[in-house]
Amino acid sequence: MASSSAVGKLSREEFRRQKDLDAARKAGTAPAALDEEGKPINPHIPQYISQAPWYLDTGAPSLSHQRRPEEEENRPRDLDTWYDRGATAGPAATKYRKGACENCGAMTHKKKDCLERPRKKGARFTNKNIQADEVIQNVELGYAAKRDRWNGYDPAEHKRIYSEYAAVEAARQKLREEEIDNQTTTDLAVVRKMAKAGKTEKKDDADFGSSDEEDADEDKYADAADAVGQKLDAKTRITVRNLRIREDTAKYLMNLDPSSAYYDPKTRSMRDAPDKNTAPEDAKFAGENFFRYSGEAPAVQQLQLFAWQAAARGNDVHLNANPTQGELLHQEFKEKRQELKETSKGSILAKYGGEEYLQAAPKELRQGQTEDYVEYSRTGQVIKGRERAKARSKYPEDAFVNNHTSVWGSWYDPTSGIWGYSCCHSTVHLSYCSGDAGIAAVQASSAQNLLASTSEPVPSAPRTSTKADSALGNGNVEQNYSKKRIGEGEVKLDKERLAHALKEEKKRTRGDEEDDRPGKKPKGPSGSHDVTEEELEAYRMRRRFTEDPMANYVDKDD
Repeated sequence: MASSSAVGKLSREEFRRQKDLDAARKAGTAPAALDEEGKPINPHIPQYISQAPWYLDTGAPSLSHQRRPEEEENRPRDLDTWYDRGATAGPAATKYRKGACENCGAMTHKKKDCLERPRKKGARFTNKNIQADEVIQNVELGYAAKRDRWNGYDPAEHKRIYSEYAAVEAARQKLREEEIDNQTTTDLAVVRKMAKAGKTEKKDDADFGSSDEEDADEDKYADAADAVGQKLDAKTRITVRNLRIREDTAKYLMNLDPSSAYYDPKTRSMRDAPDKNTAPEDAKFAGENFFRYSGEAPAVQQLQLFAWQAAARGNDVHLNANPTQGELLHQEFKEKRQELKETSKGSILAKYGGEEYLQAAPKELRQGQTEDYVEYSRTGQVIKGRERAKARSKYPEDAFVNNHTSVWGSWYDPTSGIWGYSCCHSTVHLSYCSGDAGIAAVQASSAQNLLASTSEPVPSAPRTSTKADSALGNGNVEQNYSKKRIGEGEVKLDKERLAHALKEEKKRTRGDEEDDRPGKKPKGPSGSHDVTEEELEAYRMRRRFTEDPMANYVDKDD
């Protein structure tokens, strides 16, 4: 059959004659067509095989484009050819040659390409242990030989390694047999334990590694067991899901009410919660929708919805084809939407105002309401919930120093108007606790002071204030705000002046009491001169007897 590509465009008459000739050749009434070499061409060969492509068309009927080229047939097979490893060109030289490797002394490579161990002194300087020259081979590999991963592999190397491991295993087996023979016990369990001590034990050993042992059976079945909830078929590589573990309660048995959540027996799914009166966090099974809308599942659904909407608008976004692009575009979309929302919010506030109402504190903080539920009993005890923790002071609380059992300020002395410790009635700050003896001493001292204050002292002429009194008066301000008290430290009170000040204070107070005007309070020491310590103490003593705002104070925290 002549190639139709060899003949140009045929007329209708020539095409009809070509069809008749092809039919006659197929019927055997006409001789077959000959190719370039004079070989007959089978007329029953299909046209798509006999017709040569345009780049191999010779203009004559031929099947040369279907035959292998002669140069490839005559080329020797190169799949079995490889470099001869370790081949040397001859015996090694006895003296270093110029231009040879400075490390090993071979002429076929340089020092930087040498594969020998780097020597401390190379062959260039020692002229010892010079290696022979390697054979430089030029192996031409074909297409298949270049891509053969096992080309050049020596099977004898694997046989040598296998023989080495077999010899080591035989030695271990012999050593274990000797250890068992040295044992004096006849217990079969001990013998089996000794036999299974090695991890590389052969399983086909009839004496020690038989398959009917209990431990071997357990290991065998443990390896073949499937994971809980899935079963993997090694032949088909298909994972078959077991939707329920056999020990778990079935979903349709959690609530037997027919009007409860619908259960699909075909897919074994129950989307709604079987018991809606129980919180999802406390329920044993809260429905498949609870897990569907928990975790990162809503984020994946939002990403899928964004991909669908973007594809509907003509954008090339596909979640499964390019998930990274979809995630980046979704993040960019959310940022732009937030910026647009802030821009529109700013424009509305700039046009209509009302930004000050957005700066108010939250409603929970303004009204003092929280979501913490606490239930109390009639006696004030917490029944349900957790009571709000009390705010602690930044100052140290209940810190007992110097052997005291109470804090400073837990006791008030009504006679002197000074605070102190309730454990020893000491009014000196940071003093050492004296216990009951200190309480008795303070009581005796108070009685003496009371008797001394009620007696009439000898009056003395008032004196004018001096610079020393002014300095003493200026020191009162610092003393009032310090831990020092009246009569302590460097300040000393004159008894005569104090008695005269008390007498004057009584006269002034008696004059104030005669004034019956409502809301009138006793006046303190006044005058154009500076107030002395004695006058101030007299005013304090008279004020203590008449009005003491802290007389009935009780520290309930202690």
